Amino acid sequence: MLSFPTISPAQAITSLRPQDVAGLTPAAAPATPGISDLTPATGPIELRPAQQGDSFATMLGRMIDEVSAKQGAAVDAVGALQSGQNVPLHQAVIAMEEANVSFQLMVEVRNKLLDSYQELMRMQL
Repeated sequence: MLSFPTISPAQAITSLRPQDVAGLTPAAAPATPGISDLTPATGPIELRPAQQGDSFATMLGRMIDEVSAKQGAAVDAVGALQSGQNVPLHQAVIAMEEANVSFQLMVEVRNKLLDSYQELMRMQL
């Protein structure tokens, strides 16, 4: 009797080597309701410049909203994948990683802001 090791989809993806996928072309996936904001990565994300008169709090609020939207899209993609809808696994993984990276960026910005605040509080007047 043959025994195959069980691995998670994430482990399977990370264990791929370039020669394993050389020559493969992506299959066209049909559109899935509720997952319309998932798009293939085509390049760097465009950052919107701050509008004239935007406050720092407004900019931070917009950043938090974007992170929340990415996390919502990742939850929707995973939910659709688990419910058996026709969602490609790679799109769900990409959505999760985008949410993870954007959350990590937000945490690092928060850490820098806290460091700056603490430095200002230590200044002698």
